[in-house]
Amino acid sequence: MIQSMTGFGKASRLFSGKKITIEIKSLNSKGIDLFVKMPSVYRELELDWRGRLAQQLERGKVDFAIYVENTLEQPSTQLNVPVIKAYMQQLRDIHPEADATELMKMAVRMPEALKTEREELDPAERVCLSELLEEALTHLKQFRLNEGNVLKEELLLRIDNIRQLSTEIVVFEQQRIEHVRNKLQNALQDLKSEIDQNRFEQELIFYLEKLDVTEEKVRLNNHLNYFIETLNGQEANGRKLGFITQEMGREINTLGSKSNQSDMQKCVVQMKDELEKIKEQVLNIL
Repeated sequence: MIQSMTGFGKASRLFSGKKITIEIKSLNSKGIDLFVKMPSVYRELELDWRGRLAQQLERGKVDFAIYVENTLEQPSTQLNVPVIKAYMQQLRDIHPEADATELMKMAVRMPEALKTEREELDPAERVCLSELLEEALTHLKQFRLNEGNVLKEELLLRIDNIRQLSTEIVVFEQQRIEHVRNKLQNALQDLKSEIDQNRFEQELIFYLEKLDVTEEKVRLNNHLNYFIETLNGQEANGRKLGFITQEMGREINTLGSKSNQSDMQKCVVQMKDELEKIKEQVLNIL
């Protein structure tokens, strides 16, 4: 079953007076591009988590973020009281008549007046974060599967359209043969010279063989079948589908170069249009 590279996963949980939220967003990319945003206390987990994300997501431009919201009335930054008192005393020594409130305002602006306690990652919190990561990844992968189902229906529709257009060419091929025959006969009549009818038929057959598109239609049909077979596979086949569309494009271009009949050329243009829509969608397949 195909998966889209577009996805979003989110998981939240309360732990020890704070709300931890993990969000993962992915878009299409040729490889795996990870952008990580997390609090400094969790930095020791980054390398391990990058490996887990790359292994499970395979491809895509991935934005990974952890948000922490304190639910208790306890600020993470505190006043460094001894340092502030020391600053105030020094300021008072310089200006004894200064108001204490003004000294306080000046002291709290000084370096190291505020301090942030260095948090250590609790083992239980580590387990909680790992579970949140797996939950967010599960949601993202389900999102990818749902998007993949939509992509699959769209691609099958475009493949059917190309197959239908290739069958419509058959009607115009016979008209083209008659047109070429009549055009050559009229040209020879204008020359007003005797011709060998057998030789004329041989040359006509040789000329028409160059314009024959049977081989291109057979190869195109094989590529269409292989595309559907790959689409129904269980592996991530975005790159392979891209290669198949390239082969389909070659056959359609050859059909166009051999189409010297207006209705055939219209069919080829429509086939190219359908193929371009397929290529756009394939870029987003994992």
